[in-house]
Amino acid sequence: MIQLSNIIVRFGDFTALHDINVHVKEGEFFTFLGPSGCGKTTTLRTITGFIEPVSGSVSVKGKDITHVPIEDRNIGIVFQSYALFPTMTVYDNIAFGLKIKKLKKSEVDRRVREIARKVDLTDEQLKKAVSQLSGGQQQRVAIARALVTGPAIICMDEPLSNLDAKLRVQLRNELKRMQQEFGITTIYVTHDQEEALTLSDRIAVFNKGYIEQIGTPNEVYNHSRTEFVCNFIGDINRLSDAVSRRLCADPAMHNYIRLERIHVNVTPQGEDVAIPGTVKTREYYGLYIKYYIDIGSQTIKVIEKNDGVNIYEPGQQVQAVFNPRDVMAYPPGDDPEVSQ
Repeated sequence: MIQLSNIIVRFGDFTALHDINVHVKEGEFFTFLGPSGCGKTTTLRTITGFIEPVSGSVSVKGKDITHVPIEDRNIGIVFQSYALFPTMTVYDNIAFGLKIKKLKKSEVDRRVREIARKVDLTDEQLKKAVSQLSGGQQQRVAIARALVTGPAIICMDEPLSNLDAKLRVQLRNELKRMQQEFGITTIYVTHDQEEALTLSDRIAVFNKGYIEQIGTPNEVYNHSRTEFVCNFIGDINRLSDAVSRRLCADPAMHNYIRLERIHVNVTPQGEDVAIPGTVKTREYYGLYIKYYIDIGSQTIKVIEKNDGVNIYEPGQQVQAVFNPRDVMAYPPGDDPEVSQ
């Protein structure tokens, strides 16, 4: 569907993207994930036509669109700021692109009302000025405006970042539902790991203008290809040399283990290794409890499901049980420029 081949982008002497290669399948929800300044938005803007690469190509369904004007790419865009017209009605905001295409008034009306229903905007809200709507409602307007022209692709740049936490989760679920309902190929940019893991079919993890890994949420989380990805996706324990040796891991490597892969006071099975420790403190989240356990050479973090019965107190002696197969190991000096 979308093919980025050997994309290089420079701003003056600064190289923002280094030889980017991505293939997005038709109907896929594909996320660009990474910290600020890593190149994810630059890549999105290269796809949409706001940025032209110094070398490489952008193709959609086999057609090279590298030098095609923005308005001729048939790509819907949802910006972080929404970029709506505040004094215009919701209806007119959604209809804007259709009117530019000079469609008949009856066809514009049909499409606007149809897309409004799909994004849960009422007829009453269509009559209001955008400035009268809440942030979540404005986001729905921005999505409706991007979809109403029937684009082959929709690109979203941090579309939920201006919303409060509860509304973000709600709209995140709605975004996925809408994307599946429309079946539209979606490129999504975010720095939020949870958002990426929840929404995506596949994720490209960016760092300093390079792509460190492309994979499914499970692949980037449980089989992180580089040390950067391992640290950036979710919380994790870096194991001390002493613990690495106990787990038969090479202490010359940088060894990591996810919090939920360690268990407290369970009976070791097979190759499991039990290490005694003391609960230093805990954080109670309701669904789960996060423990900080001193095991001598370091303090490890462990997440346990809250069963309402086995809750360990600070100062309590416990054993932390590891499976050596859950250790992810990386050579020292792992660097994005080396890992390409």
